[in-house]
Amino acid sequence: MGLISKIATNDGHGENSAYFDGWKAYENDPFHPTQNPNGVIQMGLAENQLCFDLIQEWIVNNPKASICTYEGVQDFQDTAIFQDYHGLPEFRKAVARFMEKVRGDRVRFDPERIVMSGGATGAHESLAFCLADPGDAFLVPTPYYPGFDRDLRWRTGVQLFPVVCESSNNFKVTKEALEEAYSKAQESNIKVKGLLINNPSNPLGTILDKETLKDILRFINDKNIHLVCDEIYAATAFSQPSFISISEVKSEVVGCNDDLVHIVYSLSKDLGFPGFRVGIIYSYNDAVVNIARKMSSFGLVSTQTQRLIASMLLDTIFVEDFIAKSSMRLLQRYGLFTKGLGQVGITTLKSNAGLFIWMDLRRFLENSTFDDELKLWHIIIDKVKLNVSPGCSFHCSEPGWFRVCFANMDDATMKIALRRIRHFVYLQPNKGVEVATKKQYCRTRSKLEISLSFRRLDDFMNSPHSPMSSPMVQARN
Repeated sequence: MGLISKIATNDGHGENSAYFDGWKAYENDPFHPTQNPNGVIQMGLAENQLCFDLIQEWIVNNPKASICTYEGVQDFQDTAIFQDYHGLPEFRKAVARFMEKVRGDRVRFDPERIVMSGGATGAHESLAFCLADPGDAFLVPTPYYPGFDRDLRWRTGVQLFPVVCESSNNFKVTKEALEEAYSKAQESNIKVKGLLINNPSNPLGTILDKETLKDILRFINDKNIHLVCDEIYAATAFSQPSFISISEVKSEVVGCNDDLVHIVYSLSKDLGFPGFRVGIIYSYNDAVVNIARKMSSFGLVSTQTQRLIASMLLDTIFVEDFIAKSSMRLLQRYGLFTKGLGQVGITTLKSNAGLFIWMDLRRFLENSTFDDELKLWHIIIDKVKLNVSPGCSFHCSEPGWFRVCFANMDDATMKIALRRIRHFVYLQPNKGVEVATKKQYCRTRSKLEISLSFRRLDDFMNSPHSPMSSPMVQARN
């Protein structure tokens, strides 16, 4: 190994985590309704597969948008030759307009500030390179997405310092928690260069309210540190309160320094395109825009992808219809899944965005420790055959919480997953819902079966957006 670099061989990628181990368990024994019905169901991948039918319909109706069709092939040469790392003008314009639509047209984005990147992963790393030196730190509220450890730390040498948030106030980010984390970092002689927030939150599925965003802006201005806002789940809000972008709030904070505010965005979650690797940096700092654009040459979006995306996102009627229907379908799926959990006594953090829920299994722990959380997780993976992600992999401060993704499967698979969870709870009568006898369990089961019947789903399974045949692209989150 002495011939290999230290960066290449260190453990900064973060693969030694239960989060990624769950993916490996799925890969080794993937569920399939006929070929492997007892396999592991993938509920650890935050992927939006509920609206592929809308995308596919648009592609069929707009064949010129692709150079891989008879109608579009005449543009093949212009698309295939060298691309400027500024990105196609129509692509940057289209992404800016889509970001505006997602935010209800309450804010404007300048296409000249759109910087391309290879997914949000590349966008975060580029910003880390722009804003911090090795050894510097970003504050990050917990629990947070495990991939941040890879995205911001692995190759940059930047540290992530936790802002501890707790279940007692639904894991809200408070001024007190921010100040405490900043003070602890200083006491440890760690230079804090910024604060990273994820809004809507992964894994919580919650949205930061306006007053919290204002407190965050006042905090970073007072400390003169950067604010990186990961808003990749912006269009996944499916009920009130609606999503509020940092771009909408900064003008309301007196003395706010725009040069400190940066947004990371992508099309992986809102459109369900993780395989396209379309990431975006939007900075209000001219120097950061210029530097990030130079760095983008290491992670460009292909011209073919830019061309297709630009044509799609500039179709205003399609975009508005997609956003509305995606929200409706996410709400329906969220409601069915949380109802199924509730009927066997499992509660979740109240949320209204994202592609996942934050599930409370604390009462199933023998002891309130992270070792016991991992023991429970192994049972869920090995016996229940569900890949859910334990809270410790998200740096949660309290054991017993799990992230469960609900939008990357069809309804039949969701029904099987709920059946497995129900059976698991039945085998834990002293810690789960009060199910004293098998007869009572069967009544609970029958009630749940009825609530999840295909008839009650209004023939949802027969609709073209049931994506059983779609491959799961193992991308970010």
